[in-house]
Amino acid sequence: MKSKTTHLTCACGTLRLELRGAPIISAECHCKSCSDAAGRLETLPVPAAIRTIHGGTRYVLYRKDRVSLLAGTENLREFRLGPNASTRRVLASCCNTPVFLEFKGGHWLSLYGNLWKQDELPPLQLRTMTQTAPDRAGVPDDVPSGALATTGFYGRLLTAWIAMGFKAPDIAIKGAIDA
Repeated sequence: MKSKTTHLTCACGTLRLELRGAPIISAECHCKSCSDAAGRLETLPVPAAIRTIHGGTRYVLYRKDRVSLLAGTENLREFRLGPNASTRRVLASCCNTPVFLEFKGGHWLSLYGNLWKQDELPPLQLRTMTQTAPDRAGVPDDVPSGALATTGFYGRLLTAWIAMGFKAPDIAIKGAIDA
């Protein structure tokens, strides 16, 4: 059986990515960090809203060893909420397209859902950190949700890390963006 390959680009097409295989999970995060970052990044001329209508940020998580940056990497810039932030968001500076969120030492990338055409975005599987949603009562219960990240979420991340031989490849980004 052939592994599925997905090709994505930034809004202007300069940055090109290739994803191999199935994602770890497709999620919507409502944590304060994602909300604060989205609010600040949305002050830039981004090609599309970062937050969903429920205030969360949509991500599709992939193992790092299944993501290839094919072209346009010279345009990648990191954004951090502060100098000591353990997470960084990475944008394509050519068009300010949010590309991924990366946890320091993480073995996966949380790719922004807006990289996919709406009809090709993997179906939402869960919502995390919903206790900080601006309108908690307005967050639908159509998929599993939790005030914190769920056990199933962490289980999928652990399974992916084991499959990678407990490696966490580095992704070098030259330059930063301020928002």
